[in-house]
Formats: sequence, C-alpha cells, structure tokens
Amino acid sequence: MAVELPADFGFVLIVLVLTFLLNLYLSFAVMAARKKYNVHYPNLYAVESENKEAKMFNCVQRGHQNFLEFLPFYLTFLILGGLKHPKLAAVSGVGYLIGRFFYFKGYSTGVPDNRMKRGGIYYPFFFSLVGYTISLAVSLLAAR
Repeated sequence: MAVELPADFGFVLIVLVLTFLLNLYLSFAVMAARKKYNVHYPNLYAVESENKEAKMFNCVQRGHQNFLEFLPFYLTFLILGGLKHPKLAAVSGVGYLIGRFFYFKGYSTGVPDNRMKRGGIYYPFFFSLVGYTISLAVSLLAAR
C-alpha cells in the first residue's frame, strides 16, 4: 500500500523541525541548570538533603522531562492527523509547542503550580491533534 502525502504536509514537516528546536532549547536549559545548581551526571535529579537548590533544578528538569514523556504521543498524532488535515494539524502543533514552552517556563520558576498558568493552553491543541487522527481513522474505515 502506497501512502500519498498531501501537498500541504510540508507544514507538518516544518512543525516537526520546530519540535526538534524546542527540545534542543529545553535540553540546553537543563544543562545550564545543572551547572548553575551544581547537579552532576549521572544524577537525573538533585537531592534536597545534599543541595539547597534542589527544588529549582528539579523543576527545570521536570519541565523538560514532561515534554519528553508526551513527545511520542504528540508526534504520532501530529503526523497521522496531518495526513488528512495538514494545515489544521500544523496550526495545532505550533499551538501545542507554544503551550509547552510556557509550561516549561512556568515550571522553571521553582513553583510547580506556575506551569499551568499559561502552559496549560497546550491541552486543547493536543486533543485537537487526537481528533484529526480519529478523523483519519474514520475516513480510512469508511473507504473499505
């Protein structure tokens, strides 16, 4: 079975590159936090009994870790949903990334509740990608 990509799928590919760039930014932010808060590899998190700024580092680390935990689902729904609705998926993908950026920035303040103040906007964009993927599934099943 051959898969034919819609001409507008290029927009989805641009969002994939933006996703890579955001992940790179978050990775560099964690590396900078490691240096700033004196958290050495291979430790994933700082221990509060050993580091008075452990919470600050751990919040930065968790902001990036949460991004990575959702990444496989986001990428799957972006790509599959983009096969049927490339422009809508691309717009939703950018909205998701903006929300994830603010989620990370809020989390990085050291107050975990700040992550949802502006970062929570990623949820509707994520679920719209789920919807576009369901739309693709329905259209494929209807074409049988």
